Formats: sequence, C-alpha cells, structure tokens
Amino acid sequence: MFDHPKMGAPTRILVFFLVSLFLNSALGNEIEEIKPQSITYDGRSLILNGTRQIFFSGSIHYTRAPPEMWADLIQKAKDGGLNAISTYVFWNVHEPVEGQIENEYNMVQRSFREDGSRYVRWAADMAVGLYPDIPWVMCKQQDAPDNVISTCNGRHCGDTFAGPNGPTKPSLWTENWTAQYRAFGDPPSQRAAEDIAYGVARFFSKNGTLNNYYMYYGGTNYGRTSSAFTTTRYYDEAPIDEYGLIREPKWGHLRDLHRALRLSKKALLWGSPTVQRIDEGLEITVYEQPGTDVCAAFLNNNRSKLPTTINFRGADYTLPPRSISILPDCKTVVYNTMTIVSQHNARNFHPSQVASNLKWEAYTEKIPAIDQLPHKAREPIELYGLKKDVSDYAWYGTSIHFDRRDLPMRPDILPVLQIANLGHAMIAFVNNEFIGFGHGSHTENKFVFDRPISLKPGLNTIALLCMTVGLPDSGSYLERRFSGVRGVTIQGLNTGTLDITLNQWSHQVGIEGENFKIFTDEGSKKVQWVPAPENGAPLTWFKTTFDAPEGTNPVALRMESMQKGMVWVNGKSIGRYWSSFRSPIGIPSQSEYHIPRPFLKPKDNLLVVFEETGGKINEVQVQTVNRDTICSYITELHPPSVKSWERTQNQFKPVVEDVKSGAQLTCPEGKVISVVEFASFGDPLGVCGTYMLGTCNSPNSMKVVEQNCLGKNKCAIPLERGVFDEQGKDLCPDVSKTLAVQVRCSHPNLKKL
Repeated sequence: MFDHPKMGAPTRILVFFLVSLFLNSALGNEIEEIKPQSITYDGRSLILNGTRQIFFSGSIHYTRAPPEMWADLIQKAKDGGLNAISTYVFWNVHEPVEGQIENEYNMVQRSFREDGSRYVRWAADMAVGLYPDIPWVMCKQQDAPDNVISTCNGRHCGDTFAGPNGPTKPSLWTENWTAQYRAFGDPPSQRAAEDIAYGVARFFSKNGTLNNYYMYYGGTNYGRTSSAFTTTRYYDEAPIDEYGLIREPKWGHLRDLHRALRLSKKALLWGSPTVQRIDEGLEITVYEQPGTDVCAAFLNNNRSKLPTTINFRGADYTLPPRSISILPDCKTVVYNTMTIVSQHNARNFHPSQVASNLKWEAYTEKIPAIDQLPHKAREPIELYGLKKDVSDYAWYGTSIHFDRRDLPMRPDILPVLQIANLGHAMIAFVNNEFIGFGHGSHTENKFVFDRPISLKPGLNTIALLCMTVGLPDSGSYLERRFSGVRGVTIQGLNTGTLDITLNQWSHQVGIEGENFKIFTDEGSKKVQWVPAPENGAPLTWFKTTFDAPEGTNPVALRMESMQKGMVWVNGKSIGRYWSSFRSPIGIPSQSEYHIPRPFLKPKDNLLVVFEETGGKINEVQVQTVNRDTICSYITELHPPSVKSWERTQNQFKPVVEDVKSGAQLTCPEGKVISVVEFASFGDPLGVCGTYMLGTCNSPNSMKVVEQNCLGKNKCAIPLERGVFDEQGKDLCPDVSKTLAVQVRCSHPNLKKL
C-alpha cells in the first residue's frame, strides 16, 4: 500500500506499523513469543530472527472500535489461532485535510498511463529507501517492482494467484475477504466458514505461508467516516462480529484450521512438495523431507457436488464435495474444510429492562430564509466542493415570482418540480412545505427527483437540503467526482417548462442543530424542546436520557421505526442510520446500531437522534446483545476435534489414548449452560436456532445432553450409539446418526441478562 508523494510520512507509518504488528504478536501456548530482531524472506516464507514462520493474520481497524475494546479483540484473535494483526492507518483520521493513500493501485493505474507506471516504481523506491531492512509488499500489483513483494487480495488466491514477482519471494495472501462490506440497500453479505477454510487450505497447499483475513473484526464506522453509501456496520459477518462477539462456526472452524496447519508446519516450511492429479477435480499434494518422517498431505476434492473416496498410500479417505482434508503425518485426518466440528451460535437482541420507557422530546430544524443563506452563485454549487466534508448537509435555495396567469387554472393540475441530482440524497421544500425525499445508491449515485408542487401567485421559495452519505472510496481521479444539484426545472406551467438552474441560488453548509451541537449536554440547552409527537416531522431532532442497560453484554439501538439520519450518545456519534432504504428482500440493510459500553455512564446518558424525513421515535429500543444460543451438529462421519492431537519434540501423537468424535460446547466467559433447548441423536434437520426432529430420534437425547452439560461453562457429549440407546436397543440401527444440540447460556444465579 502506497500513496501520493505528498503523503510520504503517513505511508511510512502505515506499512511499518503493519510489519510491527505481524512480528510482535504470538500465539500464547502454541508459539513462543519472539521479540523481533530481523525479518527477511526467501521463496518459501517470511523469516523471523533467522527462522521460517507461517502466519495467520487478521485485520482489525483500530478506528472502528473504541480503545477499551482493543485488548479483548486481540485476545480473541489469539485464541482463534492468529499470530499476527494487520491494520490500516487511516489518512482521513490522521491527516484529514490533504493527501490520499492508494490501496490496490493496479485497479486505477491504467487511467494514468505511463504516469501510473512511474508512480508505482517511485512508491517502491521511496518505501525501500525509508526502511531497507524490512520486506515491503504491494497488493494486487501486476507490475510490482523487484524490490517489493507482490501479494494477493481476493477470495480464492490458491487458484487465482499466479505467484509473487520472483522465485525468491514467498506467496502471501494479504486480504482474504471473510464476507463483503455492505452498502445501504444491499442484501446480507455471506461467506461460509467452509468456503473460507477451503480457500486457506488450498493456498497453503500451494506454497502459501501467510494468510490475512480481511476482516477478522470489522467494527463500526462511527460519525461520518463510512465511505459512499456504506453501512455504519462494517464487515459484521467476520469471525468477530461488530459487537466484539465471536461468530460461530466461522471463528471456531478457522481456529481448528490454523491448528491443523500448524501441526503440519515443519513439512510446509522445509519439505519438498509433490502434486498428484488424479483427475480434473481430485488432487493430492504432499510436503515431505526425504529420509525423515516429516510429511504432511492435502487431499483435495474440488468437485462442487459429489463426495469421493481417495486412496492414498494404501488407505481410503472419504472427502465431502469441494473440500480438503489435512493429514499432518500423511496418515491421520485431523481436519476437513467442509466438516465443521466446532460449535455454532446465534445472535440475540433483547430490549433492555433498565433502559426502557424512554421519554422523548423533539425540536424541529428551521428551514432557513433564502436571503439569509450566505453563499451566492448563479447556479447550484457542486456539493463536495461546497461542503468540504465539514458536514453531510448543505442548503440550496432560490426564489421565483409567478403571476396568476403563469399557474395552471384547473385545481386538479399541479406543476411538477424536477431536479437532476448527482447524489447522494436530497429533501425538498416548496414554500416551507415538505414535498419529498430522493436518493441514489452505491451503484448509481445520481437520481432524478420529480414531485407535484403547489405554487402561489407572487413570491415562491424552493429550499433543498442536499446531502452526501460518505466520500468516494475507490477509483481514479477522485477529485473529478461530483455531487449535488445539477439542473432544476418546473414543468406544467401555462407558459411551459421553466428551467431555473440559472435562477441565482443561495447556499449554506450544515444545519442549525449541528452548529449548536445540540447533541451535547451543553448544546441541547440552546433550543426549546417539546414532547415528541407519535409521528415525527421531517428535520426533527429528538432527545432522551437513559441509564446504562443491565449486565455487561454489548448494547445496541434498534432504529427500524425511523427513516434516515444520525445518532449521538453523550455527544459521540455512533454513525448514520438509514432504515427506509430497504434491500431487495424487503428489510433494512441495518436495523441495529452499536452503542459501545465505554460511551456510557451509569446514569443519565444523553441520546440524540436527527431524523431527516420523519419516523416513529417511540418505537426506538435500547437493546442488549448476546450470542448465548450455542449449538453443535456432528455426524458419525465427522473426524474428532483437531485438539485431539499435538506435536511435541517433532512427534505427532494423540493427546488421549482413545480419540473419539463428539459434540463440544463452550459458553461465553462467566456464563454456564442453563437450558437445553433441543437435543436429538438420529436424523435431525435444520440449523442452529431452527432444529427439528427427523424420522429417527433417540428418546434419551435430552437426558444425555442435560447430564453432560447443565450448569457447566463447557461440556463434551460423546457420539456413541451405546450412550443414547433406549434400554440397550437402537431404535433405527440402519440410519447414519447425527447429534444436534442447542443450549442457552446465562450468568449463574441470574434469570436473564
């Protein structure tokens, strides 16, 4: 990642910070913490203090979480098997006025022709000149100079990456997209844990030695920091969700993958690879040191629909569709990418009992008089240039005089106001009357607004509150992106269509409530508040106070009853909301908004909402969030947990004498299993949260699970027919058995949090 010449210092901080985090993190008990003294590389891996290493890294952006959350996030990353953290240094935070950092420059390089190629070479020389003793990388850069390492970004770098720019450089995956960020109006973004695991195993089977998950924790775009149309919630589908809660099975399945690859580490870093292609969809890759017992194998079934059996060194191995089995000793399957042994969980939102019955007050933003708007121009001023990113909002106003003869004579015919707008959104008022709201989208910023309007003889005013929803996030020539009003006409007049684009316009950046800072305790005293109505009018500020919700679970604000606007808690913005922009499946792209616990006081927290178009404020809820619903779904074909094996003194061996499959459940820290909500040993159907009985079920299922799990923070349930048999008899012996369990965790001695 490199930048414009004006931004040399921030770029130096950016890349050096990335490298420092890669080096200083270590995985607790599995890797001895190493203080970095030197880092180099060869054609196999990065070399830390003279020793080759494999890296499992996760992106966590420090600006998207309050500092009080950082330690917990990093600990959860380490518990998930990561030994590195990657982050950005945000130029819009550290140098908000001037400069721009480029990421994945290859996408825009051609727009600048030869200047683009020269820029790439300059950036590489500049970076290496600053710190010549550390490796530098360029992401997705096809013509990366020889003094840096070209790396891969994407979803399936094991198949799409042609390799680094030279045989003496390692294969590094710098962005493995765990889902996709979402824009307002988008449906849910999903990427299955099985698909991510397959991609990582495939990459490591093809000489990869570093994988970085983008994102491992996405977090929140607080304030106005999100890019154009991007939701306030960022990469919520990552292994750690927006609230800092572990998302299962994604987190656990990848943790198990890291352990399986770490058990294969010596073969991967020092063995010689051989590849046996059985057919187009089946492949065996072996890393082996001749003359030693160092050996690891990857059995790959790339067929997307058909399971298969592979014979490898005299033994048969069954592979589910599109999966890879990892054998750290070339004999024992400890992990399969499609077969999830780790637990599942479901996220729950509960209305807070303490922060309920909110008493709302309202203040309506004044529509400014046209002659009081300070910035004058013949035509509407371009919005980005007008605002200079000091606010989302800017007023545009003009006035026009009509004679009675100019206006339609029939009462059933109204003139139409049509506005061509380059984005992003706009609220229109005619003679101080709200006439409508229009907006573009992430894929098409511009839109045409047309509404019937009532005009009167004499002077008429048109006031437009135009707004952006973030700045452009990618592409070339960003300085040539434009937004705001482009053309304005009034149709249906007796004299025909009237173009008022050049009618002399007045402008004002920001709105009154922003200038007064009425979202703060002191600023809220500058206006007169009244009890909030059931249905709020456009441009209304709402405020209330609430006490910190019960317990320690994360806190959210449910905003589905509102339309579009912004929210502040104790003067801190928790971001933009946009509930009225529905996805193709008919629901908001985001309904709940994270209120970090560090933002809260024990009592009397000030909550302020600015609603742009009108909503039902009394239906807004303060909620607590948990992932206390945990599940397991294990078949008789599942391998035992990868934790059943270890490698000590170069010897691969089982941890226990009798290695068996089974369900393993673990509650969040400080909680125990209080209720078994579902249990079936047979052929149950469904997923976590929606399990149901099939045609075969042991009547002892609930009893066995309760005996093993109730009152415990963690438990193991054996996957053995004899344990579940009814009086020693299997009621459906010909059915291949599956154990499905769903339990609820809670704090001991407390009924509900």
